[in-house]
Amino acid sequence: QVQLVESGGGLVQAGGSLRLSCAASGRGRSSYGMGWFRQAPGKEREFVATISWSGGTTYYADSVKGRFTISRDNGRNTVYLQMNSLKPEDTAVYYCAVGSNSFAATSLPDFGSWGQGTQVTVSS
Repeated sequence: QVQLVESGGGLVQAGGSLRLSCAASGRGRSSYGMGWFRQAPGKEREFVATISWSGGTTYYADSVKGRFTISRDNGRNTVYLQMNSLKPEDTAVYYCAVGSNSFAATSLPDFGSWGQGTQVTVSS
């Protein structure tokens, strides 16, 4: 199993930026796509962004397109989510997850191991 640890969350004013990191460790498949999801209070977990193993394919939710950027460093087993122009509606717990294959998936069922999440709060 792959273990994931997210970091980089915090409190930021609207219009600000944060960079989330997700470090992977442990035994597991040698190559995998990675994704970021988020869950706001009282809402279902939703897709935010995903990246293939090679980094050559990325997809974003419409709500974050143009503001968020997903990237990865396979040498460091880490995936990042750069979040710019943050809005109060971006407030949520952000989770990273390992995909079931090397492609960039967008659906919850396509992901296996999950991190514990990191809180992002955007004040107005």
